[in-house]
Amino acid sequence: MDKNTYCIIMAGGVGSRFWPLSKSSTPKQFLDILGTGKSLIRQTFERFLPLCPVENFLVVTSNEYKSKVLEQVPELTEDQVLLEPFRRNTAPCIAYANAWIRSKNKDANIVVTPADHLILNENKFIDSIKKGVEFVDNQDVLLTLGIKPHRPETGYGYIQVGDENNTEFKNFSKVKTFTEKPDLELAKVFFESGEFFWNSGIFIWSLSSIDQAFSDHLNDVHKLFAKLDEHIGAKNEPEIINRTYAECKNISIDYGVMEKATNVYVQTVDFGWSDLGTWSSLYEYSPQDKNDNAVICGKALLYDTQNSIVNVPKDKVAVIQGLNDYIVVDSSDAILICPKDNEQQIRQFTTDIKTEFGDSSL
Repeated sequence: MDKNTYCIIMAGGVGSRFWPLSKSSTPKQFLDILGTGKSLIRQTFERFLPLCPVENFLVVTSNEYKSKVLEQVPELTEDQVLLEPFRRNTAPCIAYANAWIRSKNKDANIVVTPADHLILNENKFIDSIKKGVEFVDNQDVLLTLGIKPHRPETGYGYIQVGDENNTEFKNFSKVKTFTEKPDLELAKVFFESGEFFWNSGIFIWSLSSIDQAFSDHLNDVHKLFAKLDEHIGAKNEPEIINRTYAECKNISIDYGVMEKATNVYVQTVDFGWSDLGTWSSLYEYSPQDKNDNAVICGKALLYDTQNSIVNVPKDKVAVIQGLNDYIVVDSSDAILICPKDNEQQIRQFTTDIKTEFGDSSL
């Protein structure tokens, strides 16, 4: 375990595409979506424990989720939970965490991860992260993990690989291009070419390299958060954070830095990964019966029903007949019944609910 390795867990999202189970009061990262007995953020924390000391973890989340983080990851101290007063996307989130790490260790190497991803092969994952940290150590590079695709997928961004780096790091390549979520035809071209990998949203770099990248490509954000350095741990830190976020623009690390920098590399990996962004992605990785139905939670009798995912409270019985390729979710105070092909509309559903019934319904 390397005392210079730090882990930033980004846990501020609302997970609206997992409504009605995921709500603004309890987003999906704090839920046992997979039925393992552990929330997604708990699994993420435990996944990284072999890689860095507990004191080197940071969770960046929204103000309202502080108690949930400390309840589910009680090993952390309060100062390891960084609270964002407003949601400003991933670049400010990372810049805030960088300021905290600068106050502790200027020689740090950093792994940045979302709180809510699925990893099937934990051992291969740990080996990949270790190799990635080794790669960025003492090199001015920014590393992202690219997932080997197993189908044309329109829900992920893509990374095109360039030339191989060297024989020692044979799965590490210079990034040629980043592409936002493509349409199906372009996704098929990407898949068949063998040159494109899914963008996992997991990053590895040294503190010095990411600080320089912010300075070069997001200088306004860099200057804002550089002012935090003398206030980390001080009584007025919350006041300074509020002011900083109020002035900061909303921008992702991909768009603000990764797509502009020239020292970006991709480590191509295949350890069984999903961002668990939708009910369909959960269905794909869940056990299924002979009719390709996945019952995640609850008791269900399914008649003339295929290719569907069902999640109801564990003490509830659901009887379902005549559905094909459907999502059925009962959260006790809300029910969703929706064709899987239409699940991208779930965000619109939640907007309509808010308009019709108010925030309390979400």
